[in-house]
Amino acid sequence: MLERLFALRERRTDVRTEVLAGVTTFMTMAYILFVNPSVLGSAGMDKNAVLLATAIGAGLVSIMMGVFVNYPIVLAPGMGLSAFYAFTVVVGMGVPWQTALGAVFISGLIFVVLTVTRVRQILVEGIPPSLKHAITVGIGLFITIIGLKLAGLMSIRLSLIPPTVEKLVAAKGNVTPASFETIIEMGRLAEPQVLLSLFGILLISVLMALKIRGAILAGIVTSTVLAMLVGVVKIPAGFNPVAVPDFSRNAFLALDIWGALHMGLLTIIFTFTFVELFDTMGTLVGTATKAGLMDKDGHFPGIGKAMTVDAIGVSLGALLGTSTITSYIESAAGIGVGGRTGLTAVVCGVLFMLALFFTPLAGLIPDAATAPALIIVGAMMMEGVRHIDFTDFSEGLPAFLTITLMPFTYSIANGVSAGLVFYPLLKLATGRGREVHWIVYVMAVLVVARFIFLAG
Repeated sequence: MLERLFALRERRTDVRTEVLAGVTTFMTMAYILFVNPSVLGSAGMDKNAVLLATAIGAGLVSIMMGVFVNYPIVLAPGMGLSAFYAFTVVVGMGVPWQTALGAVFISGLIFVVLTVTRVRQILVEGIPPSLKHAITVGIGLFITIIGLKLAGLMSIRLSLIPPTVEKLVAAKGNVTPASFETIIEMGRLAEPQVLLSLFGILLISVLMALKIRGAILAGIVTSTVLAMLVGVVKIPAGFNPVAVPDFSRNAFLALDIWGALHMGLLTIIFTFTFVELFDTMGTLVGTATKAGLMDKDGHFPGIGKAMTVDAIGVSLGALLGTSTITSYIESAAGIGVGGRTGLTAVVCGVLFMLALFFTPLAGLIPDAATAPALIIVGAMMMEGVRHIDFTDFSEGLPAFLTITLMPFTYSIANGVSAGLVFYPLLKLATGRGREVHWIVYVMAVLVVARFIFLAG
């Protein structure tokens, strides 16, 4: 049955590999079960209600992706959009969280229309190969930065500028926010969690170099056990790994669709739509390429169905009581251990549903155990750079901007946007405009319009 449903032999994989990949992906992104309630809780939402929506939404939509599309891509509430929803829309603009959920729901319907009319599919098919590979590499760096931050290997601090003025300004006591700049530097290597992360990176690297299957999962489990032994993770007294979820505290169908329209939140809806479009496109292209799902012509069979599931997930998440559910770059962790079919997504989706009953156990997995997996996967996604022709500047510069802006601006959408603008501009400037698919010109205009009218 599994062979007929997921075409395991055709994708050169087996049940054991797919299950292992699903478990690995889940362990890599299980943090969302705790981070999302914390973020949306800042917007006044009940954390238990958000936890229910996060687990159920991620589980259902991931299973849909696996069964109906046969892609090893998992979906869950996107952290960037969750932060935008909570801190910009609800807290910053004073919009009720129910109304903001209505805006998310409407953006999902817009995606369904764009998908049914094949606009999104045409966009993905029209992206040149160099940008597709650049997206994969950029996502790898993006994952790496997330991993470095979680591991504590990278820290961010504020510093007075210029450094020579630091003592003078401090002495006068007239320190202002404008006097500071952000500095990225090495973290504190003596910290226990940083040392644990370094151990995890070394362990996974050695296991992968020895071509041992399940190296990433083994690294996460071993690091978690070690964290308990050295006291980085403390097991509470009377700890019970099983807990019955409280379904009485939920936000099911609490969204206010009419309120979203009545308040004139068209700009907010457009922003949700815009960012989700490029985030999803970048994640789908990057992870699907890594999974070997791109054919020789640069197309992705089934990409239309994948986008349909993703679009449905946006609105379904709003109905359940969480911000935008989207394709997750952490899917690359499962792909990195051999996940090639929808069985990977189904396994991960089932684990999300079961996690409702084991949230105390999942909460024991420290960042120091999952961060090495993200860093290693980021390294694995670098290989796509060799397919980019950097000797042709009209190909190389757009790819370079796509790669670098993703991690350095902390946004997949920004990287994709830069590539979509500079690629057609340079082709036109060099008299090679006909090499560009017409949809790329359209998207370049929309990207520029977005940054002009929504620059704030």
